[in-house]
Amino acid sequence: MVSTPWLGIHEWITKSSRLLIKKLSRNDCSWADDRLNGHQNGVYIPREIREAGFFPTLRNENPKKPHIYISKIKTFWPATGEIKESCLRHFSNKGTEMHFTVVPKDEFAGLTPASLLVGGLLQEPIGDSKYWFMTIDSASEEAELLETQFDLGVEFHCALFEPKEVFKIQIDETEELINELNEAIRTGILERFVALLSRMPTPEYFALEAQRRFLCLNGLELLDPYAITCPGDALMTISRDIEYALYKRAERRYRAAEVIRIINNRGSDLVTSVVLGYPELDATFLSASQQRKSRAGRSFEQHIARLFRDGCISFQEQAVMGGRRPDFVLPNLITLKSNKRTFNEALILSAKTTLRERWKQLVMEKFNCALFFATVDDRVSDEAISDMNKQGIQLVVPESLKNSKEACYAGKSNVISFREFFDSEISTKRGCLRSMLLI
Repeated sequence: MVSTPWLGIHEWITKSSRLLIKKLSRNDCSWADDRLNGHQNGVYIPREIREAGFFPTLRNENPKKPHIYISKIKTFWPATGEIKESCLRHFSNKGTEMHFTVVPKDEFAGLTPASLLVGGLLQEPIGDSKYWFMTIDSASEEAELLETQFDLGVEFHCALFEPKEVFKIQIDETEELINELNEAIRTGILERFVALLSRMPTPEYFALEAQRRFLCLNGLELLDPYAITCPGDALMTISRDIEYALYKRAERRYRAAEVIRIINNRGSDLVTSVVLGYPELDATFLSASQQRKSRAGRSFEQHIARLFRDGCISFQEQAVMGGRRPDFVLPNLITLKSNKRTFNEALILSAKTTLRERWKQLVMEKFNCALFFATVDDRVSDEAISDMNKQGIQLVVPESLKNSKEACYAGKSNVISFREFFDSEISTKRGCLRSMLLI
């Protein structure tokens, strides 16, 4: 794996007339970690991209093998400075995908699941190369920035973009705020305007508003997991798409007002204001990063709690157990601690948008009940899933991620979908968790 800072990535994007972004499947990059693999491998490109004019037209060069279409292109890889004579191959007798090969192995080695391939058609060629490519690890901040910049939602897999159009849309979205700030400065009411934006809405507000918008869009009254075909996908859409869009807009307004306030109060000229205000500006941007991460986790728990309430499932949130505080105890702490209950009369569910090493906190104490970890993270490695299985932890993931080619969940015995969790683990195995509230 070779990394590139965001400013470097952004620079290459601006040099491109068209941009390709693809979420890498496990087959797209696992070959780079296989030391026994002696064959040249690469990335599979879907038919819609192959036929969209981003890559050159493929031709048959061997009449004896009419099913093989091929084209060679020189590609530049900024992270390593390599120029490769890459090859595009389409085996028409094997499917619609095209194989993009002769690529730097180091770029694809050690990548976290659901990492990204980014490449552009250069406005000005570098030597004989009209294309540049790089990989971006999904666990990096650069991946988060790219997803934000191009508004890559939960259902994103692969697409072409025109950078100028994307940046133009973003300019249009912020023009209102720029005009409002300029008008406030011109009319001398900046302090009053900044005061109006001086507080970010609470996580509870974002969670409730995101839920309301999802229900409205889908013609629903309740976030009932038994009335929604794919409750995990709904949860992922609410938390990673709808709520994040709400948060980005509010954050942009709040942070812009904060920066204007700091600069406006620190000096009579711009240079003096920035220099004197730097410590406060630095603290503001650090706070922004930390608040963004903590918001996502807390809201995710609120969405799951809403699923439990609307599905008439008995639960207790953030129950204190000594020095521990599980996200959810079902049905409640009293039942969990009872010596008279059976194994299936209680369970513990922890919830995190991103997993990392947090699952290890669950196994520090034995609870005599099933342990579940709910997440919308598609970057969990094979090794982590295996380690959780050894510790008796089951992962609960959105339905679309359960068999996704880009994640490592398919075929894992300790990974279930939210649909399976509500149907099998609660209704079938632990019907008492619902009957308590349904009676």
